[in-house]
Amino acid sequence: MQSGEIHKYRTHTCGELRSAHTGSTVRLSGWLRNRRDHGGVYFIDLADHYGVTQIIIAPGTSSYDLLSSLPKETVIRVDGTVVARDAGAVNPGMVTGEIEVRVTEAELLGSTEPVPFSVFPETAVPEDLRLTYRFLDLRKSKMHANILLRSKIIASIRRRMVDLGFVEYQTPTLTASSPEGARDFLVPSRRHPGKFYALPQAPQMFKQLIMVSGFDRYFQIAPCYRDEDSRADRSPGEFYQLDLEMSFVTQDDVFRAVESLLTGVFTEFRPDRPITSAPFPRIPYSEAMMKYGSDKPDLRNPLVIIDLSAMFKESTFRAFAGKVVRVINIPGGAGKSRTFFDKLEEQAKSGGAAGLAWLTVEADGSLKGPVAKFLTPEASAQLKSESGAGVGDAVIILADTDVAKMCKILSGLRDNLGRQLGLIEENVYKCCWIVDFPMYETDDNGNVAFSHNPFSMPQGGLDALNNQDPLTIKAFQYDIVCNGYELSSGAIRNHQPEIMYRAFELAGYQRDEVNSRFKALINALKYGAPPHGGIAPGVDRIVMLLADEPNIREVIMFPMNQNAEDMMMNAPNTVRPEQLRELHIRIVEPPVKKTAE
Repeated sequence: MQSGEIHKYRTHTCGELRSAHTGSTVRLSGWLRNRRDHGGVYFIDLADHYGVTQIIIAPGTSSYDLLSSLPKETVIRVDGTVVARDAGAVNPGMVTGEIEVRVTEAELLGSTEPVPFSVFPETAVPEDLRLTYRFLDLRKSKMHANILLRSKIIASIRRRMVDLGFVEYQTPTLTASSPEGARDFLVPSRRHPGKFYALPQAPQMFKQLIMVSGFDRYFQIAPCYRDEDSRADRSPGEFYQLDLEMSFVTQDDVFRAVESLLTGVFTEFRPDRPITSAPFPRIPYSEAMMKYGSDKPDLRNPLVIIDLSAMFKESTFRAFAGKVVRVINIPGGAGKSRTFFDKLEEQAKSGGAAGLAWLTVEADGSLKGPVAKFLTPEASAQLKSESGAGVGDAVIILADTDVAKMCKILSGLRDNLGRQLGLIEENVYKCCWIVDFPMYETDDNGNVAFSHNPFSMPQGGLDALNNQDPLTIKAFQYDIVCNGYELSSGAIRNHQPEIMYRAFELAGYQRDEVNSRFKALINALKYGAPPHGGIAPGVDRIVMLLADEPNIREVIMFPMNQNAEDMMMNAPNTVRPEQLRELHIRIVEPPVKKTAE
């Protein structure tokens, strides 16, 4: 652009003008976001990526008829003069709120059809409609701000990782299918009929191979693909994670790096909300399941689960005798109505419990409730002592033989009570590490199976694998949890072939099968592998927490809906028959379900 020549579309952005520009002739372009008629003078909010500027068009101006009739979300260009607003008209909520632009000329740049929902004001819209017209939804100020926040957070993460000595490398997104715990997205190979690539569930194998290759601190903002169901904190299909791996490290080294990163990022973007100081608390898996009923506990909730099984071991009360008995003390619960406890019991029963008992501690210290008569004075005193229940409190009691089911029920009750009673500490980030996960569990057929990442180093190494009951072996596996959300799982890796062969043997894999299914990794480990470990925090969940959004789709630019459908691009969809022939694929329709006559 030559000196003195005005730009075709704009001299300034819609978020740029200030009182210092008063008297300047400017050109702006953007979307007609809103229009107000003040006695024939129109006040228009003109918006672009950078902000909003108020423009004014008066009767008699050459473009008056155009600007007074165009629908919202039309794209226009305007020329005009910057003027200071009257003192009473200054809008402190806008960065451009001290000025406005009096329009002298305007041009239509992009017309619009009637929009399916309002961009301004930002009214509630069904999610599928929002996702169908995501390009309109993203114009809303809140969504626009969330996506910009996401970009800034990722830039901060990348900068901080480099400062911590990590180097960014890229790994393939067409690879082999692997057992990562979810279903793969498969990609048929045209050149190799009947064979498939898989989109990576995570760069797990590749990042370990990077360590074996002699690199040291790797990271990547990695796209990952898992064919799994949606939930509020998980997007189906594609998601992004901060993938990192480190050589010659212990579990503590990984923790220090991640704690430094997260405290820095969270403090940068939410200085108004304190985050747990490093080092984060480390809670063994068994303790987390006992105290919180979950391996991703929300530590903002002060309620804990207490085990009273030993107390009732010899009880003559049949509902408790010989069962696992656990309780939650509810501060101030004695003042709650019978309906309050009935609803808690309904929640417990919906999770599979036979029932839920409850007791209140009265002013004289006695216990009152449906099961109080079955407790001796000594048992009553012991229950109050061990549960921490005092006058005015209540205790809910669950007894069962299925511990896993009990944990799930009590975790749900704990979360519900925390919210319902206003006990959850607000405006903080409470983080912890869950450590010492069991290496193995039993599957539905009673066989030993991996309970977590199969490539983790067992605590005790080969000696533990050879001499311990597999179900007692713990692994160097860990999760990082924030406010009840699992941000990531990680592990110190099994870098010794003989330990890996034995670990897989206990889970029912023969040596030949390990060699076949994990060919690249097991082969690499035979050529001098360093001790290494890593983790992969979910970027989407980090942004969700920092944006204070309850749903992960609010921080993803183009997410799928809950049914793993891209409503905007109409995916997944059918393809042409010739494409299937080229890939040597034939569609097999699912059987038609028979309906009862």
